[in-house]
Amino acid sequence: MRKVIYLSILIVILSSCSSVLITGRKQLLLVSNSEILSMSAQSYKHFIDSVPASKDVANTQLVKKVGANIANAVVNYLKTNNMESEIGNLVWEFNLVKDTSVNAFCMPGGKVVFFDGILPLTQTEAGMAVVMGHEIAHAVAKHSNERLSQQLLLQYGAAITDVLLSNKSEITRLGISTLYGIGAQVGVILPYSRKHEYEADRLGVIFMAMAGYDPDEAITFWERMAANKSGSVLEFMSTHPTDVKRIAKMKEVLAEALLYYKK
Repeated sequence: MRKVIYLSILIVILSSCSSVLITGRKQLLLVSNSEILSMSAQSYKHFIDSVPASKDVANTQLVKKVGANIANAVVNYLKTNNMESEIGNLVWEFNLVKDTSVNAFCMPGGKVVFFDGILPLTQTEAGMAVVMGHEIAHAVAKHSNERLSQQLLLQYGAAITDVLLSNKSEITRLGISTLYGIGAQVGVILPYSRKHEYEADRLGVIFMAMAGYDPDEAITFWERMAANKSGSVLEFMSTHPTDVKRIAKMKEVLAEALLYYKK
């Protein structure tokens, strides 16, 4: 019986392997797109209902403009590379909220939120594109699904097959309670691994380049972020790689990003 269970688990895992676009990294996605998007929609509504919209009309419009530019670039890439099936999983929305936290996030499915507090550091449209590209990359690369899948494996162990195949409501409850930090950490997605952060950096720079933003601006932005960390740790940086390593990695991918850059 144990062998049968292990074999079933192996079959589920193998059938759930996927690859991240552009980077080609293999990832494990045990939760269906419909379930992850359902969790995202519930958490997103909770957040939007609890935090007021920003009164900064100009920057609100700029967030929507930059978001649309990068989202359209991603959609065009998916169409060009025969990945149209992924487009239906992306229902874009871009918001700026009234909060002094230096933060931004993107829910699975493309719901992006910027906080007022990050605007003094983005400074320009290109700076905003750096953050937007990074956050959209997390959603497009399905990092939240991957993290939740990892947690499911850890929590359920040998019982993972039964949970995944028959007890969907339990997955939903787990996802809502652990994937998003609602409450004191409203809207902050479960911290990604550094591997995910580096991947989001790489994809984000490529996405902004696809949308016509100079990828060199990414270096300028992250240097500005690093210089403004004195005193307290910025929320946006708290789970990320160290500044020196991040900027070094960013410089390594600039040549790749420039291949996609169209002024």
